[in-house]
Amino acid sequence: MTVSARGMAAATPASRDRYVDLLRVASLATVVFGHWLMAAVSTDGIGNLLALVPPLQVLTWGLQVMPVFFFVGGFSHALSYRSLERRAEGRPVYAVFLRARLQRLLRPTLVFVLVWAALALLVQLAGADDGRLAGAALRMVTQPLWFIGIYLAMVAFTPPLLKLHARWGWAAFAVLAGAAALVDVLRFALGVPYAEFLNFAFVWLAVHQLGFLRADGRITRPALLGAAGLAGAVLLVAAGPYPLSMVGMPGEKVSNMAPPTLALLCHGMWLVGAVQLLARPATAWLARPRVWRGVVAANGVAMTAFLWHLTAMLAVYAAQLTLGLPLPEPATAAWWAQVPPRILLAAALTAALVACFRRFEAPRPASAAPGSGPAAALGTTLCLLGVLGLSTTGLGGLLEGHSATLIALPVTAPAAIGMAVGGAWLVERSASVRRVRLRG
Repeated sequence: MTVSARGMAAATPASRDRYVDLLRVASLATVVFGHWLMAAVSTDGIGNLLALVPPLQVLTWGLQVMPVFFFVGGFSHALSYRSLERRAEGRPVYAVFLRARLQRLLRPTLVFVLVWAALALLVQLAGADDGRLAGAALRMVTQPLWFIGIYLAMVAFTPPLLKLHARWGWAAFAVLAGAAALVDVLRFALGVPYAEFLNFAFVWLAVHQLGFLRADGRITRPALLGAAGLAGAVLLVAAGPYPLSMVGMPGEKVSNMAPPTLALLCHGMWLVGAVQLLARPATAWLARPRVWRGVVAANGVAMTAFLWHLTAMLAVYAAQLTLGLPLPEPATAAWWAQVPPRILLAAALTAALVACFRRFEAPRPASAAPGSGPAAALGTTLCLLGVLGLSTTGLGGLLEGHSATLIALPVTAPAAIGMAVGGAWLVERSASVRRVRLRG
């Protein structure tokens, strides 16, 4: 426990919703554990345990908890934006809001991207990227960045969607959910090309909208919400074209995740209902000083741990191969026997990486200048496209100009890195842009 975390825990006001902080940490930790468990590495490459053992796909109904993270994001964004508006006394707050919400997200993300880009370049210059494991690792290590790209969009859309929520409440959520259902009709029943990509917005923004409802205390029947979501997900998977897995599977024709589907939205609804039912006992548990200090400390490094956890796992497998230790075929008894020590080693190495890079996640004093809203929005858009593009392309083929399709547009890894870095700089500099215009 660090002194700073202890001090922050002691200074926590009684009015703070501590359960939200716990949900943020717990959701990211669950995703990390799921990734460590699902990675099926062999001498032939990196596979997915759930694809090798399909009955295990039912575990994704508990391990796919990204909807909880986005739900928590909606709650936090609503409180943050309203607080800024109250203090601004009529001044524009959009650019300030973007900078404040994105600073702790973009700095550790860009450090991760640049470090891995340098490593990938060295690997390719040495000609070591032609192996199955090395090539797969360069593709896989950036895949979790998709969630950061989506999160950027949620931050950018918070002000207008918060206004819709203030006026329409549950109806605003219903419109987003209805739009997600309509997209699936266009996709599966009418075969409209590219329509499915709209659900990257509608599904995740609908879950985000549930966070607004929680911020206003309007989720008064969580059991009903959870039951409706669970029943909807079960019916859609049982009778519709939706797969059982709530995460993407290699080679599948339809994924509930990429692009997201109405089934995933229903899955998110039941998760939100479930965590709301646990709020009262969890809040009482968090009143214990030692427990709360642990949550505060974990929140301070959660994003750094998420970014580097796959690196740690890949390093464990690489060490196993380098030392000549046996690497059993995935899903065999010998492979399962290695799972606990492998996860413990990955956790230890992740902790070491966090110790190296945690300073980039530390909060910095934010500029209170109103800033340029358009400049901040443009910077956020570039970051979003860059991060999503990099999650799609991976870091293989940097020297060959390898490209991948982001929705309908080809993008290369160097271009994606350039957009992410340039966008982050523009968001950070948006306050200076505003001041220059005022002087002019």
